[in-house]
Amino acid sequence: MSKLQKTTLATALLLAAANVSAAGFQVNESSASGLGRAFAGEAAVADNASVIARNPAAMSRFDRAELSIVGSYIKPDANIHGDKDPTANNNPSRLDSKDIINDGFVPAFYYIQPINDEFAVGLAMFSGYGMVSEHENDYAVGAAGGTTDLLTFTINPNVSFKATDELSLGLGVSAVYAKATLERNFGDLGGLVPPSVGQPAKPANAQYFLLEGDAWGYGWNIGALYEFNSNHRIGLAYRSQVDIEFEGDFTGFTSGSQKVQTTLEIPLPATAEISGYHKVTPKIAVTYSALWTQWSKFTELEALDDKCSVTLTPGECFKKVEKYDDNMRYSVGTEYYLDDVILRAGFAYDEQAGETTLSIPDTDRYWYTAGATYKANQDLSFDFALAYIFTKEVEFEESTGPLTYKFKGKGDAYIASAQMNYRF
Repeated sequence: MSKLQKTTLATALLLAAANVSAAGFQVNESSASGLGRAFAGEAAVADNASVIARNPAAMSRFDRAELSIVGSYIKPDANIHGDKDPTANNNPSRLDSKDIINDGFVPAFYYIQPINDEFAVGLAMFSGYGMVSEHENDYAVGAAGGTTDLLTFTINPNVSFKATDELSLGLGVSAVYAKATLERNFGDLGGLVPPSVGQPAKPANAQYFLLEGDAWGYGWNIGALYEFNSNHRIGLAYRSQVDIEFEGDFTGFTSGSQKVQTTLEIPLPATAEISGYHKVTPKIAVTYSALWTQWSKFTELEALDDKCSVTLTPGECFKKVEKYDDNMRYSVGTEYYLDDVILRAGFAYDEQAGETTLSIPDTDRYWYTAGATYKANQDLSFDFALAYIFTKEVEFEESTGPLTYKFKGKGDAYIASAQMNYRF
């Protein structure tokens, strides 16, 4: 049984539109104000309620209740080109797959409520992972490409405590809901695999497997904010790993086309961030961040069921060893303050986290962003931002039985984000 014949749920499931905009399968689009500076300084700036997505300690800077509502639109441009076709067709272009990741919309909601001079509470609701991706249903390497629809939603209540005039601390807990539909087709395997088990060959668009299901996972986050003065501060934040034990109905070739219940634990990796904000003149501020993600925990994924018997390993519905390393994301930004407007710009470098595959075409990313805030009055403001994410072309291989395909992949993206902030 080849690697693609045993395509895992999570490898295909977490193919996220984030593959174009962030390393691995992360989604960074938590705020429009942050996007404008490439999310530099996110754990320290605290210019609106969206800061609790990164650092709960920063809620101590708010002396009034504040609400922030965000919407981000992601338009990827991800294409795969066949570089070598090992079959008798000898036509690499039949391995091409264009616009494989669909456009996506990422909403978010934040609310902060000060209790007194020392305590504040807040609620963050956002999507950390999600996408709709699609290859043609007769794609030649159909066991690695198909339709993937993933939705996640995080509910994250937080509390902050101002320990001293300079130091604030924060703590939060998270509940993450995930729902997915995943479909794969035989492609070239339709003519290779079935005869080995006494079945007739199948057309390329025949269903290889279909999985549908949902799950909850739980985690926690902590943060600290140190303010040297009103113009200079540094933030530290940590968000724990969340293990999603995904349960779903699986119907596929390895289960003899029976519907079976499979369970697979997916680790959403821990992150740690250090950020700074420095207002160097009355009109200019600089921001920076370094974000570490523990991708090395994403090592192996396996789903088992006794009814999955049509495999080299009885009881194994699918399995795949992942090759991921911890990665870093570095960002710098600047803000320019006018009377009722703040202008922003930023740049970020996001390191590749995992080995490039058809299901997760990971690579280094370069973010170029700009944005602005308009203050309608002392209570109401609006944020807007645009981003272009550039990636270099990457070459990689995928194997199915005796065949090894060679590919080239490219996936840039555009992001537009808008946000409303209201102080009560």
